[in-house]
Amino acid sequence: MLLAAQTVLGAVQGWELDKAHSNFYFSIDHIFSKVHGHFSEFSGEVKFDPANLAESRFFFEIKTGSINTGIAKRDKHLQSVDFFDAGTFPVITFESVKITDLGNNVYQVLGKFSVKGKVYDLMLPLTLAGVQDHPAVKNKEVIGFNGELIIDRLDYNVGSGKFYEMGLVGKDVKILVTMEALSNK
Repeated sequence: MLLAAQTVLGAVQGWELDKAHSNFYFSIDHIFSKVHGHFSEFSGEVKFDPANLAESRFFFEIKTGSINTGIAKRDKHLQSVDFFDAGTFPVITFESVKITDLGNNVYQVLGKFSVKGKVYDLMLPLTLAGVQDHPAVKNKEVIGFNGELIIDRLDYNVGSGKFYEMGLVGKDVKILVTMEALSNK
């Protein structure tokens, strides 16, 4: 009985992703311009305690068919077999396996990144923006994280390289992860 009580007391805080104030944004070159977009449908699980990183966890699932660049024709092309093949591979996932504190509220989140049926190691840098009582939601705390990274989309089989070789679409994708989550208490 005492062991069960200690486990509950030592449990890492769970946080519910605030989807209205969170997103996965991206930017990629198209000839001379930058195309920006995001994913409209995603879910996630956050368990985080800076004093207990071994039990902390980040998990995200993004629906590839929800890609949104503001141009329906382009979005349909990005959902096609030329890029995400959303009909065959409807989700991208990221699940943390190790979180390392780099100091100054910066964390390296090593995880398994699943794209188009293959799993890759990916390092997601996240900065803890803060934790506070939510100013608009009674009896809830809010936590915030932000992170940026650049990935080579061709390393993850998002495209064959044909459009890159033509000089149309870049291979390096800048990703911005920004999130708020509410306490589960």
